[in-house]
Amino acid sequence: MTTKITALSDGIGFVELIGTFGDDLTVVNAARVSFAKESVELTSGDAKLIKYLAKHEHNSPFFHPQLRFRLKMPIFVAREWFRHTIGFARNEVSRRYVDSDVECYVPTADMIRERDTNKKQGSKSTAVDNSECAKGHIVDLTELAVETYNKLLSENVAPEVARMVLPQSMYTEFIETGSLYAYARLCKLRLGPDAQYEIRLYAQVLSSILERSFPVSWSALMETEQLTSAPSQ
Repeated sequence: MTTKITALSDGIGFVELIGTFGDDLTVVNAARVSFAKESVELTSGDAKLIKYLAKHEHNSPFFHPQLRFRLKMPIFVAREWFRHTIGFARNEVSRRYVDSDVECYVPTADMIRERDTNKKQGSKSTAVDNSECAKGHIVDLTELAVETYNKLLSENVAPEVARMVLPQSMYTEFIETGSLYAYARLCKLRLGPDAQYEIRLYAQVLSSILERSFPVSWSALMETEQLTSAPSQ
């Protein structure tokens, strides 16, 4: 059974769970094998063990559960997401091979946030004063880029060459497999207040899926950072 949840306001980007290996009991038995023991069902004692493992950073049992997702996100989000490499395998749509319709993310006016001069990166939570005008610029340039791309294709330019004119707001799609611990580390970083708001939205969707799939383990892994609440703008 798949779980597919949209992540951005345009309804295009999504996080879809397409496969799970293991559960909370998988974590327990990965730890209990050290004593040649095994649990056949999750008990309150097992839940305490999971919390102990997370609290004291005995991380290896959390590597055994694996999850496979299909994700669709703008390039500028994906390139930050891909910085997380340990514990992940990914295969991405390549525009060397496909020339299907291009989809681009266009933020709502209130999401065109103003620059924070006190930070080397990041933004304020408030929209820039001329946000509607700024959105118009984004729309105009996005439409021109896609129009130019299609024109190049119509002139028999190879997709691998034509793609260079496409903007970072273009959606990409990929399949990703990772361990439970790898996703915990990703979410702890990408749900932090210094992460870009758009990537926090994806991390929050992913976190909500993992919370349902591994309720005890996910709670234990997230407990110290308390990063399971929805990100504020």
